[in-house]
Amino acid sequence: MFKTTFTLLAILLTIQLSAQSNAQWRGDNRDGIYNESGLLKQWPENGPELLWQYDLLGAGHASAAVTEEIVYTAGTNETDGFIIAFDHSGKEIWKTVYGKEWLENWDGVRSTPTIYEGKVYQLSGYGVIYCFDGNTGDILWQEDLIEKFGAQNIKFGITENLVVDEDKVFVTIGALDASVIALHKDTGIILWKCTGTGEKSAYCSPALIQLPEAKIFVTHTEKHILCINPINGELIWKHEFLNKYVTHANTPFYHEGYLYCVTGTAAGGVKIELAPNGDFIKEVWRNTTLDSKLGGFIFTEGRICGAGDANKNWSCIDWESGKELFNSTEISKKGNVIYADGLMYWYSESGEIALVEVQEDKFNIISKFEVPFGEKWHWSHLVIHNKKLYVRHGSYLMVYDIAAK
Repeated sequence: MFKTTFTLLAILLTIQLSAQSNAQWRGDNRDGIYNESGLLKQWPENGPELLWQYDLLGAGHASAAVTEEIVYTAGTNETDGFIIAFDHSGKEIWKTVYGKEWLENWDGVRSTPTIYEGKVYQLSGYGVIYCFDGNTGDILWQEDLIEKFGAQNIKFGITENLVVDEDKVFVTIGALDASVIALHKDTGIILWKCTGTGEKSAYCSPALIQLPEAKIFVTHTEKHILCINPINGELIWKHEFLNKYVTHANTPFYHEGYLYCVTGTAAGGVKIELAPNGDFIKEVWRNTTLDSKLGGFIFTEGRICGAGDANKNWSCIDWESGKELFNSTEISKKGNVIYADGLMYWYSESGEIALVEVQEDKFNIISKFEVPFGEKWHWSHLVIHNKKLYVRHGSYLMVYDIAAK
């Protein structure tokens, strides 16, 4: 009995430590929801307390990827990209330059590192995927997706916050003969190719979704949503989904039998009914009032909330009907959004961060402050971990204390 109990505790501890060592784009489920509590419900006039900052990241849009032990992010120097790791006091642990990074337009590193089982995965704007040792920064393997697999680069550089699961790292390469590939996470050896559509990639950070009867991988290419079997790369279905500039930067979202995808330039979002095994059943509705371009959205209490693109407001739509319930222009310009402890955190392209309550018929903006440091575009998504708010703006990473006092 004692041996069995000890073994069970050891297994549970291993699982817990593994989960603590993982970090990815927009939280555990890639939906922008951070499972934190005990956070401030109102901020001081000038914002929460700034605990530490780092100002040598160079140009870039990567967010922080935070584990229990280490804070990771990515930056650029004059020509190359790098991954940098800090402890939780802001002390640099290591920094590894990995190679040429995108400086042709909207310059800087495009993707946020994905941390999985002690390794760091990064995709450059030139289509090279890297795997690093999370403790030392050593490059364990790399693959040039354009040279080796015929990936097609795109106008603003290949951009994807990678999904890693079990033994696979998935990449939407947009080759003529392969929309998506899976590589072995430890070696970079190719495991499968999905022919898909032959279209280029579309800046999408995909979702791996557990359904009642199957697991599916969902991403966007230029003109379609793709649903793929992650075990063998089989294309389950594709569904046409267009916008003016073939930019689909938001992660697909699943809830109780339905998939939601949204894009900018007034194209808006689509809700799709899925079978328990992932088969496509039907399109339920389309909504054009919420047309998030790259800021994501939040699903809470049967409503979807986010910022528009062509529709220049912050919008709340009903999950069942797709109808807009209300909107706000109180925070100027579009932006990105996350959620924790019952409240939303808006980060506007104007540089404002706001703490927002979703009420029955309106957004209630409780507190806001201006991001004090950095330069150029406010595009990096916010991150919350262990009652701290991580803000990336240009060359700066800022870490705020948001614990309730």
